[in-house]
This record gives sequence, structure tokens and C-alpha cells, in this order.
Amino acid sequence: MLLSRQAFATPFVICICILGVGLIQFPQLQKLINSKQSASLGTLEKEIKSENIRLKFLKKMPSFGYDNFIADLVYLNFIQYFGDDEVRDKTGYSLSPEYFEVILKRDPRFLAAYRSLSISTSLYAAMPERAIALSEKGLKSLSPSVPEKSYYVWRYKGVDELLFLGNAKAAQESFATAANWAGNFSDAESQFIAKTSQRTAEFLSRNPNSKYAQIATWSIVLNNQADQRTRKRAIREIEALGGKVITTLEGTQKIIFPPKD
Repeated sequence: MLLSRQAFATPFVICICILGVGLIQFPQLQKLINSKQSASLGTLEKEIKSENIRLKFLKKMPSFGYDNFIADLVYLNFIQYFGDDEVRDKTGYSLSPEYFEVILKRDPRFLAAYRSLSISTSLYAAMPERAIALSEKGLKSLSPSVPEKSYYVWRYKGVDELLFLGNAKAAQESFATAANWAGNFSDAESQFIAKTSQRTAEFLSRNPNSKYAQIATWSIVLNNQADQRTRKRAIREIEALGGKVITTLEGTQKIIFPPKD
């Protein structure tokens, strides 16, 4: 009888915990979004502090084997947070790395999260060190084949190292590793990434201040399913380095490199 009760209680407790996660995922952030029209900066900052406390709790709470579920819910919250331009213009993006502390701890193989981590934390929150540290921690759980296309994480890390830290040597190593991992696969996408990553690494090995390498790296940001703000920033940076961005007849964007590096 005791075993029967325990067998019933265990899934019941898990369901209650998962329901609790779902309930605490949305209220604070939703209140922040709904109040953005009239809320003062002080009110918004209090809500940000409350959201930060919630994220710290989610980072530490037991998951009962539902780590991926928690990671997915927190990622949905992040999308709401990052996409709310009106509030972000007032409060900034300081919570970006806190979301990814939770997401990547729960699911270090969540590939799409690394892409969002690089843009939100390095570019908008101006915390490339945090983004790189989170990527390095997550890479310990990755391999060339798990998850599929995991070589992209090395690319994102190289972007942060070169463009936001100016660490050409570290970026060279990251792009070289991306080329090595991608080179294990014969599909067109992997082969393209292998070649372009290797080319960027070679540019950096010859010239740590290579404009070619910086333009190539900004092109990664530009083509990284970026929002309109990010795209405009990437185009400005490419043009400042002497490159040009043109739209082809097919509607795609092509990078024209300057005649000299």
C-alpha cells in the first residue's frame, strides 16, 4: 500500500512542480509588458529586479528531469523580454545573460539559444565576457556531432571575441575549431561554414587587425536571422570598414569587400 501511494505521489509532485514553473514563468514579465505605456522608470526597474530574482530561483530549483521543458519556457520569456523595444529603450538589456544562465544550465545543447546569447548579451547588453563564458561552459557538453550543427557555437564565440573584445587570437582559434568541426560533414551548409570559418581564421593569423576578417564576422551577425536593429548595425559596421552590402536580384544580400585589407 505504501509503495502504491509513493508511486502515485511522485508523478503528482512532479506535475505540481512543473505547473508551478509555468505559473511563475509569465506574471512578472507580462506585467512589465502591459504597464510599459505608463510605468515610470523606477517602476520598471523594480520589475526588472523582481524578474532577476525569479530567474535566480529558476536556476537553482530542482527540475525533476524536466530541464528541457524549463529551458524552453525561459527561452520564450527571453523572446518577450528582448523583443519589447519600448521597455528595453528605458531599462536596457542587463537581464539577457541571466536568462541564458538558466537556459544553458538546463539545456546546454539548445543550439538556437547560443545565437540569441551572442546578439543580446554581447551586442545589446555590452557584456561579451559573460556571453563568452556561458558559451565556453556550454561547449563542454557539446561535440562535433551533438547537437547537429554545433559548430555554429564556435562561430558565435569567435564573433564575440573579435568584434566585442578585440581578441583576434582567441577568435582565430574559435573560427579554426568551427572549421574543423564543420569539416566532418559533407553537406553543403557544413562545407560552406568550414571554408568560410577557415578563411576567417587565416585572415586573422596573417593580420590580427584584418578588415576582411572583421567584415566577414559582421556578415555572420547580418545573416544570423537578425532583427532589423541588428541588421542596420551590422551594415553600418561593414561600411565603416570599407565594405558594401548590396541586394541581389534574388533578394539576398551580398558583401563586397574593399580592394585592400
